[in-house]
Amino acid sequence: MLKIGSHVNYTSQEGLLGCVKETLENQGTTFMFYTGAPQNTKRSAIDLEKLEAAKKLLEANDMKLSDIIVHAPYIINLANRKEEDKWQFSISFLEEEVRRVNTFGLSYLVLHPGSHVGEGSLVGIKNIIDALNLVFERTKDIPVMILLETMAGKGTEIGKTLEELEEIIKGVKDQQRIGICLDTCHLNDAGYDIKDFDSFLEQFEQKFPLSLIHCVHINDSKNEKGSHKDRHENFGFGTIGFDTLIHIVYHKKLEQVPKILETPYINHTYSPYKKEIQMIREQVFDKNLFQEEKATI
Repeated sequence: MLKIGSHVNYTSQEGLLGCVKETLENQGTTFMFYTGAPQNTKRSAIDLEKLEAAKKLLEANDMKLSDIIVHAPYIINLANRKEEDKWQFSISFLEEEVRRVNTFGLSYLVLHPGSHVGEGSLVGIKNIIDALNLVFERTKDIPVMILLETMAGKGTEIGKTLEELEEIIKGVKDQQRIGICLDTCHLNDAGYDIKDFDSFLEQFEQKFPLSLIHCVHINDSKNEKGSHKDRHENFGFGTIGFDTLIHIVYHKKLEQVPKILETPYINHTYSPYKKEIQMIREQVFDKNLFQEEKATI
């Protein structure tokens, strides 16, 4: 079964059940969500009754909990230790998120490694390693893996190269709890030639086993390779292109890895995911896919 889905909305009213319903409406088989707003710390209590209903609905539709991805909030920045209290806050909040993921019965939490904001990459990487080791020590009995996302290199972001991710992962003591999330837009914008994706995977395997990849964000890009801008485009409508993205989605080496769309809404209003997933299943590019939505004002 093709493991394809998208970012979906998690609300305090519907909880995980709403995420499953939205995914089924989009004809997806997996999904990713934030457990609360990514820009703040407000988190609602998990409705255990709706959680059980969500699990039953997943099972009824042959969807697996192990294929569902949670994304950590943007406000966590493990790389910046200029202000100790803010760094400690990021650690504590990440720990809380790990515990929430475990309460859902899920296994993977995608994390942006962080930005060093002027401290330099070496210092930033050390800060990330120290923070992750603290989080893993405090949650040592919780089987949740943190997936470091490949980044575009905007500003002072860390994680724009495989070498930076390699340094972080080498420094993590609990190797069973660290993995990687590839983001196709970010890889392109960071300067990797993913149009030759087989060569990229060979490059990746020189540093990591492919088994470390547990999620792929399957986004096109508005920018040329190496721009370091991080602006997502709809599937097939950007500089990466439909054929390359389809090749990645259906790549045999990543067959068991969930593929997640984070493409932009049309006119900032209409979700593209149902149409994009249908197009991905048909494997035929439709340049007029969103013609109706774009004509609506």
